[in-house]
Amino acid sequence: MQLYNTLSAEERTALIDNAGKQRLTLSFYAYAQIENPTQFRNDLFLAWNPLEVLGRIYVAHEGINAQLSLPADHFYEFKDTIEKYDFMKGIRLNVAVEQDDFSFLKLTVKVRDKIVADGLNDETFDATNIGIHLKAKEFNDLLEDPDTIVVDMRNHYESEIGHFTKAIKPDVDTFRESLPIIEGQLAEHKSDKKLLMYCTGGIRCEKASAYFKHKGFENVYQLEGGIIEYTRQVKAEGLESKFIGKNFVFDHRLGERITDDIVSNCHQCGKPCDVHTNCANEGCHLLFIQCEACAAAMEGCCSSECVDVIHLPEDEQKAIRRGIKNGNKIFKKGKSEVLTFKNTATANALATDVLEKPKAVKASKIKKTYLGKGIHFFPKASIGQFLIEENQLNIGDKILIKGPTTGSQELVLEEMFVNDKASGNAVSGDYCSLKLPFRIRLSDKLYKLDV
Repeated sequence: MQLYNTLSAEERTALIDNAGKQRLTLSFYAYAQIENPTQFRNDLFLAWNPLEVLGRIYVAHEGINAQLSLPADHFYEFKDTIEKYDFMKGIRLNVAVEQDDFSFLKLTVKVRDKIVADGLNDETFDATNIGIHLKAKEFNDLLEDPDTIVVDMRNHYESEIGHFTKAIKPDVDTFRESLPIIEGQLAEHKSDKKLLMYCTGGIRCEKASAYFKHKGFENVYQLEGGIIEYTRQVKAEGLESKFIGKNFVFDHRLGERITDDIVSNCHQCGKPCDVHTNCANEGCHLLFIQCEACAAAMEGCCSSECVDVIHLPEDEQKAIRRGIKNGNKIFKKGKSEVLTFKNTATANALATDVLEKPKAVKASKIKKTYLGKGIHFFPKASIGQFLIEENQLNIGDKILIKGPTTGSQELVLEEMFVNDKASGNAVSGDYCSLKLPFRIRLSDKLYKLDV
């Protein structure tokens, strides 16, 4: 009886490619009294694995919190598996704003102490005594009330790239940190103000609203279904979106575009940017915001030290990683001391500094020119497809395909298809397909080598 994922990300990607099915990315949560979380967890895995469900699911005595994807044609079968439980009958499923077949690449169902870590040890706290749920229009209306205080219940790296106008955005790394901070800041307004909260899908607000009611706040409201459901209602009803920017999500996409507003900056040079990435050095993997120019100059890394590391042979990189625990470094998302613009006031000097650092990397002897990024791989034909974002690629060029999993692969270009037609060159905006003796990933970058 299989109770755990047995396929690698690469194997799962190939299966998704070969299946050719449209997948749905969605999330849901439910607070409930679950007597045996381990048995519940095993039952879910056994029901979902045959349906090709992939995702990250947490279960605990207090309920379930799930972010997942599944083939669209298995949706109703999946729905049947959750509605067999009374506490999930008719549950709202938050369908992602932007769909991606590769949002999750394995099924992980874990038993936790709590589905939302809150740091609370108060037996008198009732998590079911929640605030008033508001739909999108009601939420917009209450935002305009001068007696309303709106609070973002997410972490700093989430609110940095998108948020509601007029929102208080606590500078915290975790949900548990935000509860006492907000309580302290708003202690004088327990009865004279309306406390309006929001988060990604509603689960954190559900617990936060109960917490603040427990602490004596009299007028507590929360956005039903979070930003995901709010966006759906705004589009369906033709409402004005009071949320601006991107909604951070916890899968490989790292964000869904809600409006065209760019409300954050590259952590390395300071240019307007809201694209999160993980450092290409697997021994670091720091989450931070990086623009395309810095991504090319810094080769997807957060620092010149990490650039040095990724140029080492793979066995040396593994030796460096061995035994190192980077949990705290990764946990401090977007707050590392190496992020120059993020941590220094002189942005102009830093922008120059960060772009010059790669020139000092001794391991990089050959000049390379950034061309574009990987967007698809076709396993049966061994074809890698790239979007050319800048400069020009020609037959006969020596190219480098580089990524955290792919490593560094060099070859001379003998043939290519541009926008599905055989061609001798490709320019910015073109889709370029190459026959390759190895698999590419979406994180791979394409460079031209000047020899």
